[in-house]
Amino acid sequence: MKSVKSTFPLNAWYAAAYDVEVSHALFARTICNQKIVMYRQSTGQVAALEDACWHRLLPLSMGRLEGDEVVCGYHGLVFNGSGQCTHMPSQETINPAACVRSFPVVEKHRFVWIWPGDPALADESLVPDLHWNQDAQWAGDGKVIRVACDYRLVIDNLMDLTHETFVHGSSIGNRAVAEAPFVATHGDRTATVTRWMENIEGPPFWAGQIKQARGYEGAVDRWQIIRFEAPCTVSIDVGVAATGTGAVPPGGNQGDARQSDRSQGVNGMVLNTITPETDGSCHYFWAFARNYLIGEQRLTHQLREGVAGIFREDEHVLEAQQKAIDEHPDHTFYNLNIDAGSMWARRLIDGLIAREQPPSPIIPIRLAA
Repeated sequence: MKSVKSTFPLNAWYAAAYDVEVSHALFARTICNQKIVMYRQSTGQVAALEDACWHRLLPLSMGRLEGDEVVCGYHGLVFNGSGQCTHMPSQETINPAACVRSFPVVEKHRFVWIWPGDPALADESLVPDLHWNQDAQWAGDGKVIRVACDYRLVIDNLMDLTHETFVHGSSIGNRAVAEAPFVATHGDRTATVTRWMENIEGPPFWAGQIKQARGYEGAVDRWQIIRFEAPCTVSIDVGVAATGTGAVPPGGNQGDARQSDRSQGVNGMVLNTITPETDGSCHYFWAFARNYLIGEQRLTHQLREGVAGIFREDEHVLEAQQKAIDEHPDHTFYNLNIDAGSMWARRLIDGLIAREQPPSPIIPIRLAA
């Protein structure tokens, strides 16, 4: 039988849920083709188990919680938070093999992260950095949507923001985004695309934000610094400032953003982490955080709903693209200069996948006597 190449690495942390989604109730979600049931224990710790009873494979999510243990809804087997069976009906002796797989879990940056691969390799330091999502100096909120496409298409979309001109022209896009020069760089686990746009007309969204926060109307300097962290996280440093006030660092695209003075502007972080559900669908977790007017909860709500509308436009495009890919399985894609960031992201993902593949067998060569 022909083996199917994996499209995602398993030895990585994936966002399984927002922290508020998981309570003392059974919550099912598919992560990397694995059905998982989660619940919050009395200690506050989240347990994540394979969503299939050891006995007859009924999803445990169809059962119920008794204290911190899951009772199967078919024959009443009971499993604790580590997946071990603690009770079998009509038996005094419990089969020691009776257990379901448990997954390493970490809560960080308002997300519940799950490691679907080898639990011995689960390193908490590898949780992607999305600290803006819970930083006291920033305010924001987000949502999760299910997108019927390969998760890598979402990453492609985020790494090339020239599409804003055409997909989001009524909100965050204008011609300057498509035409501005950019620089793409990469590391062992990251890829970055930096784009500065000087003395431009602010797109509707950002023109409104800087007017509300700073009382400024006029030309702006705009920035987009897109940082991909393998395998599935993209944080985007975005904003505008009054033209000529120091937001653009010396050297522009080649400069160091830490030398940028954004005090006359507004700054946001678009936080994205995408979790494969199946080979053709994904969970897209996003949030928008800002460091201005952070005490205005109404603005937080307005921005969340506004950004949700922008991402719905992306969702329509991505699902249509996936459908077209499925209809043209032999089509070859050609990359443009604007694809540099997504190309590096895909190479980093492919590298992680390749490291998880078993080594090819060595076939001895017999020489003729």
